[in-house]
Amino acid sequence: MPSEDRPSSGDRGFHPAASEPLMDASPESLGSPPADPKATVMVVDDEAAVRRVLVMRLQLAGYRVICAEDGEEALSLFHQEQPDLVVLDVMLPKLDGFAVCRRLRAESCVPIIFLSALDAIAERVSGLDLGADDYLPKPFSPKELEARIATILRRVGRGSASAEPREVQSGSGVLRVGDLVVDTNRRQVTRDGERIGLTYTEFSLLELLFREPGRVVPRAEILEQLWGYPPRRAADLRVVDVYVARLRGKLEPDPRNPELILTVRGTGYASQRMADPGLVANA
Repeated sequence: MPSEDRPSSGDRGFHPAASEPLMDASPESLGSPPADPKATVMVVDDEAAVRRVLVMRLQLAGYRVICAEDGEEALSLFHQEQPDLVVLDVMLPKLDGFAVCRRLRAESCVPIIFLSALDAIAERVSGLDLGADDYLPKPFSPKELEARIATILRRVGRGSASAEPREVQSGSGVLRVGDLVVDTNRRQVTRDGERIGLTYTEFSLLELLFREPGRVVPRAEILEQLWGYPPRRAADLRVVDVYVARLRGKLEPDPRNPELILTVRGTGYASQRMADPGLVANA
């Protein structure tokens, strides 16, 4: 962390909840990181106040925390430290958060949570389209961020900075879905012997939808199962729609006329075509 930080524009986004007073977050008050941290979290934000509070809160929660204040520093620090999760602000100097996410996704499956004062649905969709795992609008509660970090890390485990999928036991055997072969042990999908690159979250979505073929899975259930929180407003469900669209783009021969993952109007998604007028090809 730099010895001098420019004054932060506090009204731009970070306001702890009234029940969570802003404690003294000077470097001296942060203390040392835990001897056996749960995981390493990289916080990327150009506001000194945000970095200090998140370092303090996440260290108290047991994480090792590293910080960067601009996009270029974030990429350099990522390559040095290989963190288990990245908390990434959108509005960054030198290289914005979307550009950083794009570069990280080209080489890594590391989970990414966007922070942004831009709460428009279009901004959320842009971030999720780039491969982010979650999007938290400012102002936000540090407790909510901690909960989302914990949920994602429980799902993906540590060591997710590696571009190669981890071989974790999340199911048993091999599923055949049309011309796709889904290996639930290695978390890999192939078509005609060629592997299709899916992020951890994309594979988890595929696995959830095909766990019970033909069952209609509500969008709210998908959000709770994969992201760990219930929808509080309609915009929260957009993350599910974006991930379904991304999954279709990778798996369906014609994503505009899907045959593997179908939309059930007003409800959610189903994993196979059924003779039901409620099942349609597009949302």
